[in-house]
Amino acid sequence: MSWLVWALAPLIAFWAQLAGHTSLRVALLTFAIGFANLLVVGASLANPTAYWKLTRFDLVCGGISLLALLLWVVTGQEVVAIICCILADLFASIPTITKAYAHPESEFGVVYFAGVVGAGLTLATIKHWVFASYGYSLYYLAIDLVLTVVILLPGRVSAMPVMTNIPDTPPEGSGDTASRQL
Repeated sequence: MSWLVWALAPLIAFWAQLAGHTSLRVALLTFAIGFANLLVVGASLANPTAYWKLTRFDLVCGGISLLALLLWVVTGQEVVAIICCILADLFASIPTITKAYAHPESEFGVVYFAGVVGAGLTLATIKHWVFASYGYSLYYLAIDLVLTVVILLPGRVSAMPVMTNIPDTPPEGSGDTASRQL
């Protein structure tokens, strides 16, 4: 469900950014975040072996995203929608941050670092510093920076998960008698 919230919140924020007259160049990062996460949701729905466990916390985060849309419609204030989307995304990120801290090998630190770079570059292109333009990108930079640091803390783990189930010796009959080293 986190992936669905991670798709829904930025997509709502993207439309709110456009309503707030944010340039498309700046809003595209927010759209790309939501769309990429929507692809993950679609892939997992298409995979018959995918496992989903819906918790009360997931429902709360999803509800906050829907509340963002409702508040935007009721108030007509895109900033309210963007703030609610940031909060929904933040709450949906808490289980990932917790898991990344406990099991850093389960996450790809490089992916989150790429998000930091993308958000930083997006922020560098902003000409009119209003919340609708910088709010979601600044949040995304911060949350991905937190995840990057948690995963890549010095002495904890490398940037990529450790590969397991790799034989120490070549398969029999392969003709390679030298031992493999990673």
